[in-house]
Amino acid sequence: MASSLSSAAVSSRIFAASSSATARLCLLRSPPSLSFSYSLKSFHFSALQRRPSVIVWSSGRFSTVSTPRCAASDPNQLRSARDDIKELLKSKFCHPILVRLGWHDAGTYNKNIEAWPQRGGANGSLRFEVELKHAANAGLVNALNLIQPIKDKYSGVTYADLFQLASATAIEEAGGPKIPMKYGRVDVSAPNECPEEGRLPAAGPPSPADHLREVFYRMGLNDKEIVALSGAHTLGRSRPERSGWGKPETKYTKDGPGAPGGQSWTVQWLKFDNSYFKDIKAKRDEDLLVLPTDAVLFEDPSFKVYAEKYAEDEEAFFKDYAEAHAKLSNLGAKFDPPEGIVTPCKG
Repeated sequence: MASSLSSAAVSSRIFAASSSATARLCLLRSPPSLSFSYSLKSFHFSALQRRPSVIVWSSGRFSTVSTPRCAASDPNQLRSARDDIKELLKSKFCHPILVRLGWHDAGTYNKNIEAWPQRGGANGSLRFEVELKHAANAGLVNALNLIQPIKDKYSGVTYADLFQLASATAIEEAGGPKIPMKYGRVDVSAPNECPEEGRLPAAGPPSPADHLREVFYRMGLNDKEIVALSGAHTLGRSRPERSGWGKPETKYTKDGPGAPGGQSWTVQWLKFDNSYFKDIKAKRDEDLLVLPTDAVLFEDPSFKVYAEKYAEDEEAFFKDYAEAHAKLSNLGAKFDPPEGIVTPCKG
């Protein structure tokens, strides 16, 4: 946080930047248009949700105690939040950045660290300024801006769950496979619980294959899952002002939808299919982006087996992608209940 947070309105368990009626929350050092201002009545961290209170008779007197929560996130609110995310996708065409939001929260996981939250992963830490400022997260403030009103509306859903719910819903609404998700992820509660910078993949490392394996093997993922997850680049665009890669605009992006500009990996960059693999293999269109970490999928012998398969067989890609996405979304998470909430979002 840009400033220390004090506890305000104890009965509501609210964090705020000040005790005034409206708190200026310095989650982000950004231009005024990107900063947040919330009423103390509406903003809170779900990791510190108030538990229901009951009156009990004990030791000859009445007293108030808190009853345990049944889960980190409320299943009914998860279902309602999913509906709101669908409406957001229809109006803002923000499928790619919501996928990225979920991925970057989960993708900091280190399988070699057992302790939570030091191991990183899907724990909602990406909402804090210190992690949003990591170079790999450039532009994700915009995703947080989009999703925050839904978080405010559904206080019984953790940030960790909301980020993963938004990511999976975006894939499905873009025409992709149904992701076998579970929920109940617990949020970290403070910026000092964020992972250090450098755990996410880079776009143009000196040795792309080695880099991808170093990053994804650290998460416990294998070559098949690396290639399948790379296929999500069928959605979205790269903007040079954020990543340093891509053209300012192309014939496929100059008119949007959504904010125009950037360079996409595919022609229909809001449709989830296997075009990413087909287009990399064809190498026919200079207006389509191919990063070093994309090209290596058809150069490295092990990666190439899966890339060739997915270019020819969309059904196989969808199956492997759904499994890999679900696995990624669970990395490092602490679930309450421990088994998770398996089916909160049908339909």
